[in-house]
Parts: sequence; C-alpha cells; structure tokens
Amino acid sequence: MFPCAQHHRSYRLIAVAALLAAAFCLLPARSRASEPPSAPAEFHAFSFVDVKHKAEELASRPFEDPEGQVPDFLLNISYDQWRKIRFRPSESLWRKEGLPFEVQFFHPGLFYNRLVAVNVVDGGRAEKLTFSPSVFEYGDEEFASKVAGTPLDFAGFRIHYNLNTGKYKDEVAVFLGASYFRAVARDGQYGLSARGLAVDTALQSGEEFPYFREFWIEKPREDSDSITVHALLDSPSLAGAYTFTIIPGKETSMDTECVLFLRKDVQKLGIAPLTSMFLYGETENGRPGDYRPEVHDSDGLLIRTNSGEWIWRPLANLGRLALIPFPQENPAGFGLMQRDWIFDHYQDLEARYEKRPSLWIEPRGNWGRGWVELVEIPSELEIHDNMVAYWVPGKGAEKGPDGQPAGDPGKYPRTMAFAYRMRWLNPKEPLHSLGRVAATRMAAGNQEGTVRFVLDFEGGELQDLPADAGLTSVVTLDDGARLLEKQLHKNGATGGWRLVLTVALDPEGKFKTLFPTAPSRPRIRLSALLKKGENLPDPLTETWTYDLHP
Repeated sequence: MFPCAQHHRSYRLIAVAALLAAAFCLLPARSRASEPPSAPAEFHAFSFVDVKHKAEELASRPFEDPEGQVPDFLLNISYDQWRKIRFRPSESLWRKEGLPFEVQFFHPGLFYNRLVAVNVVDGGRAEKLTFSPSVFEYGDEEFASKVAGTPLDFAGFRIHYNLNTGKYKDEVAVFLGASYFRAVARDGQYGLSARGLAVDTALQSGEEFPYFREFWIEKPREDSDSITVHALLDSPSLAGAYTFTIIPGKETSMDTECVLFLRKDVQKLGIAPLTSMFLYGETENGRPGDYRPEVHDSDGLLIRTNSGEWIWRPLANLGRLALIPFPQENPAGFGLMQRDWIFDHYQDLEARYEKRPSLWIEPRGNWGRGWVELVEIPSELEIHDNMVAYWVPGKGAEKGPDGQPAGDPGKYPRTMAFAYRMRWLNPKEPLHSLGRVAATRMAAGNQEGTVRFVLDFEGGELQDLPADAGLTSVVTLDDGARLLEKQLHKNGATGGWRLVLTVALDPEGKFKTLFPTAPSRPRIRLSALLKKGENLPDPLTETWTYDLHP
C-alpha cells in the first residue's frame, strides 16, 4: 500500500539513524561508557480508550474550523472531473497480503471539503497513512501534477469484502462526508445513510453538522469475519469518540459505541441518526408526469417500544416541514425501513429502489426517557435525502456523589455515552412475526372535509384466518377528527386483511377556536391495529399511525 510513501518513510528513517550515529561517535568515550543502559519504554497497545481520551482533550479546547484545508482548485472542479479521479484497486490496503478485508480511499474535492486522517492499527500500534497522489488515477496529467504539489489527506474510505461471491470483494461500507456512512447487506445495494450524530436538526437556530476528523482501522486477521473502525468526531459544540465493529453478511451489522463530550450547551441531540429519501409512494397514487408508481429509499418508520408494541408510520412528503415525536422510555428499537421489494411498484431499471436496504437500530443498555423524532422535509427531487429519524435523549441534571441531582435539569450532561447495534437489512427481512402494514392509501371522502384511508395488513397469522374469523379493529383519533366509518374484510387477492377508515376533520369546531390559523394547529394522530376480538389483549398486527395536518 502506497509504495512511494513507504519508501520515503524508509529513507527518512535511515537518514535520521545515520545522523544519530554520527552524533554518538562524537561523544567522549568515557561519557558513553559511563552512561547506564536505559530501560526499554513500556509498550502501550492502542485501543478505543485512546480515542476517548483524544475526544475529551479535544472538547477541552475551542473548536478549530477545518475550512480552507482543501484548495479551491479541487473544490471548483466539475462532477465529470471528480468522476475521473479514481483510486487504483491494485493499491488497496492489504490486497497484497490476501486478507479478507481491503480498504480503498476517496480523494478530497468537489463536495468533500475536509481532510480526514486515517490510521492503521496493527499489533496494537497505530500508524498514520500518508496521502500519495500515486494511488489515484486523474485522467489529466496537468491536473495530476497540480495535485502532486499540494499537501493533502484523504476524504474518506470504503471497505471491501467477499460479500456475494468468493471471486470478488464487494464494497460493503463507506465513510465519506461529515459524519455520514452507509453499508449494504448481501444481494442488496446502497440506499439510506447513517450519521455519527445530529445536532439541532430542523431548529430555527440552524443545524450543526459534526464530522469525523480522524479514523483508526484495525488490521484484520487472516480468518476475520469482522473489521473494527474507530473515529474521532468534532464540531463547534462537542467532540466524540466512536467505535464500529462491522460484520458483513446476509444482514450487515455494526456494533457501535459512542462517548460524547460537550463543549457547550446543545438544544437538541439526535443519537443514531438515519437519513433517507422519500419522494412519493402508494399513498400519493403516483405523480403526474412521472411513469414510476413510487420513488423512495425508505417508505416507513418502524418503532418497537419497551413494552413490546410495534409502531409503523408511513413516510409522507408534504408541503411543509414536519417534526413528529414518538415519546418513549428506553426504546427497544427504531429504524427507517424499505418494505416494498416488488420491482413493478417502482419500474426504475437504473435506481432499483426495491433493492435498497432497511436500517434498524437496537439500543444497548438503558437509554432512559426521550423520544424518537421523525423529520419530514418537503422535496421535489429524488437527489435530496429529506427523511431523518433519530433518538432524542431527555434532558436531566447529572447526579452528584450523594445520588441527588446536581446541575441544571434543562441541560444535557457534559459527558454522555450510548451503545447500539445497527442492522442493514434487505427489504424482505422481517423484524417481527406480527401482521404488518403492507400499504397505506388515501383518497378524498364522499363528503367535504373527509378523508378515506385504505390500509392493507399482511403476514403473521392473518394469512391463515378465514373471512369469518371475527377479526376486529381498534382505531383511535386525537382531538380534531372523528371516525365516521370503518370496514374490515379479508383481502382475497393477497390473503391479508383490508381496513378502510373514513375520517372527518373538524376545522369549524373547538379545534379552530383554539388554533385559528392552520400553521398553529397541532397534528392529529390516527392509529389502528387488528385483533382477534375486542376483549383479547394481544394484537395480531403492528400499530399503524398517521398524522394529519388540518
């Protein structure tokens, strides 16, 4: 890997050794002989503890903005020029050693305006990789010579592994841009992304985007089926230490730990943030002028509560920004899911949205009280990631030595730690055995001010229950809406069950009196699930939810 850098390092070490030897020879013989032999320095193996110490020390100093590290001639290149810059696969890290994992690197420029330090940990020793233009192809000699005279570092990296076949190492994970990263499972392709942290997302004060400024990649063994990456996060408000153990396979998992050190108070933290794209789905019945029935990387938010309830919220691309909280106490899991795996529902031969992964977060330990927050950002283009979900921890005072609250209960603690597993799943992989919401469709009701919801539930026990099984639905609505009618019947085409709800909004009543202008009115939440009977406690399905904006 990086032969030029290695040779340069070797020559430099030889030169330094020669100078030291010459200086040693100039010392008086008596002085050299009288000096007692020095004890060898105690070896310290690099670990995640070192990253935590670096993050804590970094947070104790003012934030240093890295803007300006990448020269303008790289930032101002066109997209076509950017595509010509390619890493040489023959220079992949560990390729010549035949290890199960290989790493390739990204060049700074265009969108990627920050330099990232990358270290390799081998036998407990961490050594920084030196950037060398020789490991990239530029497609333009003049441009390549300009890069050669510029001190640079990498923009990010991607990890390769024999995921689908033993003949070729597929790309399984990539870390590139701010604190963004993503992964893919076997037989799938890239879709939604994850981030290290979200800070003040969708607030009027403006969002802060932390970035990974340094990485440490642990060298795998010859028989390794996982690879570990450590990362140092930085931003104006905080610093953080992260570690990811990446296990590729039928589902690709990342066991993640993070420790955050705040420089200053933060209004809102988003833990384990997920970012995806939803332009439109079956709810909107297509879009005029587009031949594709649906366009999205994810189609719903799934939550598992601490009590075992599964909540499904279909995504919506509405005309205004929406922040939708789901209060929880120590959640069991949440994720942005791509449930629809049928090509005919997308008809896109290039994007292949039916192959995009779902991403499920499983918290480890007690996350306490807080809420899962869904952010829906209006978008007219599929190039924008406009759906965001994350965990917002509740604020509370730190406890003193006596166990009593010490500090401001309206602020986050100065140090916070979280652990969780990230599961990158193919759309067909179920997370529970209950019936699930397969489709949500909406239409105008027969009367003015009414909306009709057509919900299809499939899977679990539903497929085996006959039409006369006596199923019942449990429907709840917030103030501001009334349920006019509900119908539940067996769906002979799918084997599942269809629930049709007709809902009336009440803008002229008490709701309008309390909230006279539409923007000030709160959302009206609807929910529904299926059971075998009114008096039976256990549900047959997950809970469908939706939010209306009157």
